Amino acid sequence: MSAVSSPGVPGQAAAGVPHVLDNPALASLTGPHAHFAERRGRVLRYPVDVSPWLALPDEPDARDWADLAALAGPGAEVPLPGFRGEVPDGWEITFRIEGVQFVDDGLAAAPEPEAVRLGPADVPEMLDLVARTQPGPFLPRTVELGTYLGIRRDGALIAMAGERLHPPGWTEISAVCTDPAFRGEGLATRLILAVAHGIRERGETPFLHTSAENTNAIRLYESLGFRLRRRTAFLAARAPQRPARDRAAVPVP
Repeated sequence: MSAVSSPGVPGQAAAGVPHVLDNPALASLTGPHAHFAERRGRVLRYPVDVSPWLALPDEPDARDWADLAALAGPGAEVPLPGFRGEVPDGWEITFRIEGVQFVDDGLAAAPEPEAVRLGPADVPEMLDLVARTQPGPFLPRTVELGTYLGIRRDGALIAMAGERLHPPGWTEISAVCTDPAFRGEGLATRLILAVAHGIRERGETPFLHTSAENTNAIRLYESLGFRLRRRTAFLAARAPQRPARDRAAVPVP
């Protein structure tokens, strides 16, 4: 699932050596997020109410695709973030957009005095904010993946950002969104820098993903001190309709 990184940018591994950010879901689910992992063969995924991200091996073979089909269920649509190869016969690509991955290259990370820590009790409001702003997938248990910070005005949640994928030594910043009525106040910037501060305090490095067409977000991230590490893709495919082998997903020991 790896993509070729651009030479000379932060996060680049030695030539020919895979980097953990080339397949960040796999690195997360076999590393700091292993307690979330559900497995079938070499295919790993988060619980469906936590995150849609799943992980194939870097070079999936026919058995891996069969295991993915069985894990997903006949005819199910599954995300394949970062996948650049060809899907097997019987699979159908249903969605694809080009994406980019950015890494911290000099963020002025700092705490945000107005930010509050969000938790399970805040999920209904978080889901409502996400539904209105569409920053990307956020599910009922996504909040369990890491620290989420929000800003409230008159008690209402108007902006948030938090942590998602967690490869060893790295943490992804995700779910950055602001109520349209409060845009232009720099709330997203303040929350990104606050989340980045917490990541740095653990001795880890922030990174993030966005659409290659989201030029406004890219300009913001670059102005804050993020730098492009690689180009990637976000796609989904529909599994074959025929029944898969009957072998249930199990937690990773």
